[in-house]
Amino acid sequence: MKRRSFVKSTLLTGVTATVLPVMSKATELGPKAAEYYELRVYNLKSPEQQKLVEDFLKDTAIPAFNSLGVKHVGVFTEMKPEGQTRLFVLLQFNSLAHFSTVTDSFAGNADLQIKGAAYLNAPAAAPAYERIESSLLKAFVHMPHLKAPENKARIFELRQYQSATEAAGKKKIEMFNDEGEIDVFKRLGFKPVFWGETVIGAQRPNLTYMITFDDLDAKNTHWKAFGSDPQWKKISAMPEYADALLVSKITSTMLVPTSYSQI
Repeated sequence: MKRRSFVKSTLLTGVTATVLPVMSKATELGPKAAEYYELRVYNLKSPEQQKLVEDFLKDTAIPAFNSLGVKHVGVFTEMKPEGQTRLFVLLQFNSLAHFSTVTDSFAGNADLQIKGAAYLNAPAAAPAYERIESSLLKAFVHMPHLKAPENKARIFELRQYQSATEAAGKKKIEMFNDEGEIDVFKRLGFKPVFWGETVIGAQRPNLTYMITFDDLDAKNTHWKAFGSDPQWKKISAMPEYADALLVSKITSTMLVPTSYSQI
């Protein structure tokens, strides 16, 4: 019998400190428990803003995150920005309770507030950034833990698949989890970093994943191999998994890690 991990879930409309510890019980079931990720996008308008945010992340925030058990913090710039680059930050959490603990600890850390004052207390006339877009994602069952690639010259592709309905979005996730689409990516050497369903954030319902390449030539070679892969052709030929039914929009953003990125 085909294994099915597709289950109905309650839609999250908000996260509070009082409910997070309770909700996290379901995620703390052992080494296979799914992680959660926060994906932040800093919208910037000048090199001065970029330097202020990057200095805060590198010198203050990342060491604090690591001390609180956030094993990997990824920081990326756009490969081909339109104007001033955006900064993408990926944070890895063991559970919703861990997310809540880290958030509370940051708010109450007096030393961090002092070290990060230039960023945290930037004046309204000269803000550190224009806005932060933030999403909370839950890792897929078939890849419950983030996998950081080898620390060498590399580029990343951040892909988001939006769906017209929650049911279609769940069906697309089922395709990755139960029909072996994630396995195709792994077998062909895409070196996936994570797959996540956006539970809180913009453009829902959607799923987001990140894959890795040595360079643009390698990216083109890998995607060509993917399109001609027999297993992928078999999966994508199933009528219930047709893109026209499950995917309303795909976005792709090419990213470059900063020198201090841990992913």
